[in-house]
Amino acid sequence: MGKAGRRDDTILVTGATGQIGYEAVRCLTPLGTVVGLTRADLDLADPVAVRDAVRRLRPRVIVNAAAYTAVDRAETEPELVETVNVDAPQILAEEAKRLGALLVHYSTDYVFDGQKRSPYVETDQTNPLSVYGATKLAGEQAVQTTGGIYVILRTSWVYGARGTNFLRTMLRLAREREEMRVVNDQVGAPTWSRSIASVTADIVGHELTRGEEFGEGLAGLFHLSAAGETTWYDFARCILEKDPRREEQKCRRITPISSDEFAAESKRSVARRPAYSVLDNAAFGDRFRQSLLDWRQPLDSVLAEWYDGAAR
Repeated sequence: MGKAGRRDDTILVTGATGQIGYEAVRCLTPLGTVVGLTRADLDLADPVAVRDAVRRLRPRVIVNAAAYTAVDRAETEPELVETVNVDAPQILAEEAKRLGALLVHYSTDYVFDGQKRSPYVETDQTNPLSVYGATKLAGEQAVQTTGGIYVILRTSWVYGARGTNFLRTMLRLAREREEMRVVNDQVGAPTWSRSIASVTADIVGHELTRGEEFGEGLAGLFHLSAAGETTWYDFARCILEKDPRREEQKCRRITPISSDEFAAESKRSVARRPAYSVLDNAAFGDRFRQSLLDWRQPLDSVLAEWYDGAAR
């Protein structure tokens, strides 16, 4: 719970221990009464509980940072994924509309098929390749058709000092293996979870100061990711090169491999990913007068936080 604020400034954050949710709770706390609900507090797989929670709390703002994000496992339980990624956002959007509340909802670059070779804009044709991508797209559409006050932020390759993500996996594997084999034919923009949360707080903070004009003209879908682009292989190399404790690494070689090679070597089913999923953030910049730094910029800060133990 954040610091006390007016009842009508209550901000509900779902997925409060997730990568974005954890950061969102902290970035939003100065703005009002923040109620951060973890999966144990509110399971988005329970539609009745989702509706009841919103009606009980009556928030002014809902930040939906919860989702089913296990891309590979999603292929084996599509009904559960649909409940969490489609039905729950629709209920949140319906309840937000009933209250006149703002809903901030996060989506993904995986709504695209990766056939394009220049950054995707919001109006580009979607064609998800996985259950995860398909349900996130359907979740976007559910929020939009409800007709309330919403901001949908599509982001990409989210990482941070906590949670399950690529950066933490690479740091662990570098201490366990002499060779790391990393996919080099998928291109995207790694985006720090705190950057997303900070921008979210700016949007919410601005709306809370608008009085009777709260939410007016706000509804929209925007791309929000770090600037620049890279491959998973080059991202891994950058992480290990910047690692302030490189002497602890066992890894002596990082080998670039294809997505097909990774799938063949994996001991589990691997969902298809877009080969290219860089997002064009111009529309977001025009609307909110903000942009995120190049993907390389936050790495030193994230690594320092990880070693300080702040996120463990």
